[in-house]
Amino acid sequence: MDDYPQILHHGGADGVTGSCHRLQVAPDRALLVDCGLFQGQDADHLDSLEQHRVRFSVDDVLALVVTHVHIDHIGRLPYLLAAGYKGPILCSVPSAKLLPLVIEDALKIGFTRDRMLIERFLTEVEHRLVALDYKTWHTVIDDERHRLRVKLQRAGHILGSAYVEVDSLDRAGGNAQRTVFSGDLGAPYAPLLPAPRSPYRADTLVLESTYGDCCHEDRRHRRARLEAAIDRALENGGTVIVPAFSIGRTQELLYELEGLIHGACDARWRELEIIVDSPLAARFTRVYRELKPWWDAEAQRRLRRGRHPLSFDNLYTVESHDEHERAVDYLARTHRPAVVLAASGMASGGRVVNYLKRMLPDPRHAVLFIGYQAAGTPGRDIQRYGPRGGWVQLDGERIDIRARVETVSGYSAHADQHDLLHFVQRMRQPPRHIRLVHGEPDAQRALKAAIEAWAAQRKLVVTVSSLAVTEANA
Repeated sequence: MDDYPQILHHGGADGVTGSCHRLQVAPDRALLVDCGLFQGQDADHLDSLEQHRVRFSVDDVLALVVTHVHIDHIGRLPYLLAAGYKGPILCSVPSAKLLPLVIEDALKIGFTRDRMLIERFLTEVEHRLVALDYKTWHTVIDDERHRLRVKLQRAGHILGSAYVEVDSLDRAGGNAQRTVFSGDLGAPYAPLLPAPRSPYRADTLVLESTYGDCCHEDRRHRRARLEAAIDRALENGGTVIVPAFSIGRTQELLYELEGLIHGACDARWRELEIIVDSPLAARFTRVYRELKPWWDAEAQRRLRRGRHPLSFDNLYTVESHDEHERAVDYLARTHRPAVVLAASGMASGGRVVNYLKRMLPDPRHAVLFIGYQAAGTPGRDIQRYGPRGGWVQLDGERIDIRARVETVSGYSAHADQHDLLHFVQRMRQPPRHIRLVHGEPDAQRALKAAIEAWAAQRKLVVTVSSLAVTEANA
């Protein structure tokens, strides 16, 4: 007889996108955590919608829990509903505000631009959304067979992000288990967000490993590098292009830029234009402003002093496509320094591609990466080949890279190896089993070794498994 609960993966186990994990508590009962799109080399067919089709059973899924609203964690939601899923969508209160915006954008890109169909789908999604307060148990089912309940805790990744504690009780066998799904954990001292705190205990931990093989710069150093990159743009009369994810990174970077401008002595800084060229990012920023109660203590202090870290004088938003084309042409031709934040974050599409096509060949300009660049994306190619004077293919064109290419890893919204280890180490009752997900093989291998070394030192029995490492060694 099979032992339950069991953990199965429908994406995100051996790569960094497509997160979708199933907690099977019985043959006919399961909980789904996230249902995201595949991107970069994780995608089998980059131009095909077929890769995202939900091929797993949904009849036994009691609830979908959303850890946060990045597309690689919720982008397959339309496919999940198309496959017949009829249960609730559980998420945090801020995520419930943000999720419809992400899904609307995903529908326009991947499904239809028919406004009536989009509105019908969004209405269906909003009827399913169940917004949960942090730190509060929510019962999914409680009957003669099982009690299954979930609790969301702040994950510090983006506004509304959560890790999920799941308590499952099989009444017949008396088997009680606590399984924790980390979602994506944030780095400490991130702008706007409080750092995640470890759970008290876990029997099994499903842990992300995006940066399992490296450590980020601290906030002081990354602010200094951000300031230095912009100083060079001011001297060269160039533009700093930041491929930015519409939600999370954009708002955090705006917060940092407001701080740098506010404290600047150089008049050029006080006149520097900060341009958000992404209608979706602008919409998210407006919602972020509405969600001020969930900002961290530092951000609250700025507000009390009368500052507006997401709405300041130097900030300009580009809405229409005509405005976008004029902005690209103006910045490419003139020597007016500016910082442009434009989606997509991995340069795989969106308005940032037009900036890159015009500005990568010009050494006056710079590309600044502040987020993870998945293998197989143009962002990773620019990051890898740019510093050695290479080229990248954008929209089928070969673009030579003469602009400076810089990476400030400290602005990643993901925890690094040190932070991931701390998440495990600070549990009062550490897990007996850790399953690594959401990371490339090298990252999972390094994190696995680090956890095993710590467990051995503490004389703890902890089994660390990794599908990515197993497949890489096969």
